[in-house]
Amino acid sequence: MIAFRHPMFLLMLIPLAGLMLVWLAQNRKRTPWLKGSSASVQKALLSGLDENRKKRKGWFFAFSLMLLILAASGPQIGIRLSPVERKGIDLVFAIDVSNSMNAEDVKPSRLEKAKYEISQVIRSLKGDRVSMIVYAGVSHFYLPLTTDYEAAQLFLENIDTGMIPTQGTSLSSALNTAISGFQEESQKHKVVILVSDGEDHEGEALAIARDAADRGMTIHTVGVGTLKGSLIPVPVQRENNVQYKRDRQGKLVTSMLNEGILKDVARAGNGIYTRFDNRKGGFHALLNAVDDMEKKTFKTFVYSEFEDRYQIFAAFSMLFWIAGFVYPTSRKRSHDQD
Repeated sequence: MIAFRHPMFLLMLIPLAGLMLVWLAQNRKRTPWLKGSSASVQKALLSGLDENRKKRKGWFFAFSLMLLILAASGPQIGIRLSPVERKGIDLVFAIDVSNSMNAEDVKPSRLEKAKYEISQVIRSLKGDRVSMIVYAGVSHFYLPLTTDYEAAQLFLENIDTGMIPTQGTSLSSALNTAISGFQEESQKHKVVILVSDGEDHEGEALAIARDAADRGMTIHTVGVGTLKGSLIPVPVQRENNVQYKRDRQGKLVTSMLNEGILKDVARAGNGIYTRFDNRKGGFHALLNAVDDMEKKTFKTFVYSEFEDRYQIFAAFSMLFWIAGFVYPTSRKRSHDQD
């Protein structure tokens, strides 16, 4: 397999081919440059000239130019295996998809704001692996660890509050799922980013966060929403009709950001707490925390690419050029000649 780094140089082969055709046509005529001279002059000048050797000399120069053009075009032949080392950490985003994330105290909604800020973090990563968990009353791995950030963005875009039928907010389930995704003994260079409005319905998250921190994992938490809170929109079939969630007594439910539990989990997990609200740039605190961490060198892998081979063509071009200069055009002397 062959490719060219600068294929435009190959166009120079066209005028070269034209010059060679003209040269061949001229060589069919015997020494046109002596046209008009007398027979005695032609015989004296051409007595020692070998026409076949003269043609070979011309071919040497032609091949030299052709190979020089090919060398300039940057031919790449075959493949080369190159080791590549990647340094980074493993990031697991645990994203709350309970109905309370539809609240609109953060525009356009808590979940959409969280998705936007997470996308900014992913866009800024270099070499880190990314994974995603979605959770409400239960949790599920949504995206395995990957360095394909474009795929991660597509998965993130498709997250919504209808993904998990079991409602509620189980921070402990999300943390357990995240921890189970790291199969290696050492949890160093492992980070869980827990994104929620803080409505923990089970209360076991603190103990799990402490246990994870003891094994070297870091847990950051992100609160999405405002302390004032907001009503929770409920999807309805009829168009242009917005309804809101009510409790068993029929009263409207206001969902407020519970920063206390999220700050406690971050403290227990040796991480930081930050908030995604209506201010811009909420992702910067997370990104700074990730950048400040010690990076791990992941296993070396190899990739294939074309190998540059212009040196071969350039070397042969020089050999033919030298051959064109030193190759004699005189006739060989006969052994019988005195």
